[in-house]
Amino acid sequence: MHGLPVEYRFPHILGADGAGVVDGVGSEVRSVRPGDPVMINPGIPDYTCAFCRAGEQSLCVNYRLLGEHLPGTLCEYVVVPEQNVAIIPTLAPPLTWAEAAAFSLVTLTAWRMVVTRARLRAGETALIWGIGGGVSLAAMRIAKRLGARVIVTSSHDGKLQEARRLGADITLNHRTLAVSTEVRALTDKRGADVVIENVGEATWEESLRSLGRGGRLVCCGATTGPHVSVDLRRLFWYQWSILGATMGNEAEYREIVGVLGTGELRPVVDRVFPFEEVRAACERLEQGEQLGKIAIRVSE
Repeated sequence: MHGLPVEYRFPHILGADGAGVVDGVGSEVRSVRPGDPVMINPGIPDYTCAFCRAGEQSLCVNYRLLGEHLPGTLCEYVVVPEQNVAIIPTLAPPLTWAEAAAFSLVTLTAWRMVVTRARLRAGETALIWGIGGGVSLAAMRIAKRLGARVIVTSSHDGKLQEARRLGADITLNHRTLAVSTEVRALTDKRGADVVIENVGEATWEESLRSLGRGGRLVCCGATTGPHVSVDLRRLFWYQWSILGATMGNEAEYREIVGVLGTGELRPVVDRVFPFEEVRAACERLEQGEQLGKIAIRVSE
């Protein structure tokens, strides 16, 4: 989904994050035991390189993702390092298995983008593209948690209506409106302090036009194409920061699990499909009909 080239070897098992019950553990595992209900962080580093030792696991030179570079979670059993699971927090009402499975990837990615990389602050304005996606929804809720003013876009009015219900301050249909013009008008011509970008070529120029002086653009994907341009005169004159982000480190993962434990950042689940209907689930994603995460129930 992020647009990076991957050489698949078939048969290949899809599915990134997930949730389930621990079946067995290695002799040195201490944090979980058989029977524990856990969520999976699908970003797998080697835990030995210089970046890992410095606590920046998502910069690992051998970083891989379940379902992409490694066999994924659409199966009955999956083996991951101890550090890549977290016990599901106890909440009222309890997290469903689908919510637990939908939490890790999008929330960790959005947290790194909004909190760690952009350093969004209370009172600032954030523009978030494509609010139907899981990362965009998580970013919106994290931004609101920080006290920011949040503008979101979608080409579907129904998704925009739901985004308002979930906390968006302003919603824009990017199919019928010039987003940058609207953002400038809404900010007294200042522009957005932060732009959360995961689309790529199709939205890049509008993202830059929407960005204010001293603004930070954070990108985690290139689903519409990887090749973009920037006028260097605008870059240095407006003192922009253009930042990349991929997943997050182990400390950030523990932090978001802790926030989930307070009842915040429960993921938005669009629909749960039984394993037998996995094709229909993928087609719903491909057609862009979803609002939030699609979950696959592998077994009862």
